[in-house]
This record gives sequence, C-alpha cells and structure tokens, in this order.
Amino acid sequence: QVRLVESGGGLVPAGGTLRLSCAASGFTFSNLDMTWFRQAPGKERVVVAAINWDGSITTYADSVKGRFTISRDNARNTVYLQMSTVKPEDTAVYYCAARTWVEATAEYQYHYFGQGTQVTVSS
Repeated sequence: QVRLVESGGGLVPAGGTLRLSCAASGFTFSNLDMTWFRQAPGKERVVVAAINWDGSITTYADSVKGRFTISRDNARNTVYLQMSTVKPEDTAVYYCAARTWVEATAEYQYHYFGQGTQVTVSS
C-alpha cells in the first residue's frame, strides 16, 4: 500500500523556521522525483519545490526561492522541506507527492498525495 505521511506543520511566527517531513512507503522512493505542494484557503494547490531522485537537482517556486530548501534521505524514504524566514502568505496546507515525467505530453504527473500538514504563520 502506497503511503505518504506529512508531518512537522504547526503555528510559527513570521520570520521563524519550520521543517516539514514526508515519509514514504509502498513504492521505490529512491527511483522517483518528489515534490512539495501547498494549498492556501480558497486557492489552488501549487508546486513549492521539487527534487530529483538522487537529490542533485532542486527547483523552487519564485515565492519561496532563497527561503525554503527541499532535501531527501533515500535511506529513510523521506523528503524534507526546510522553511526559513516564513511569511503570513506561506500559511497553507502542505502536501508531498511523487513526480514522473510523461514524454507523450511533455509534462509532469504527480502521484500518491499525502493528507497534508497545516502550516500557519502568524504576523
């Protein structure tokens, strides 16, 4: 059974730090890219950061570049999101998902979303 379990969310003051974790099971974690999404109230879910299968390539949304860091530990089947200098606009439910590239349509597909973890940044 495939599972992704996010944890580490909570209430944090603006300017603070938080580290999210996503523990994976039921699939070969080390073979797949991983992605962090977030969804704020009333808004669509958007990609925050992504990391390739071995951790050598990372990408970030402009809104978090320089403040968030994605990393992974394939021995622990876990992907992390280190959040620094957080802002009230970072308030959202954060999800992780596996990512694959579809050659036929030249786009990414996302799989196995977890239940999410709530991050609330107070001003």
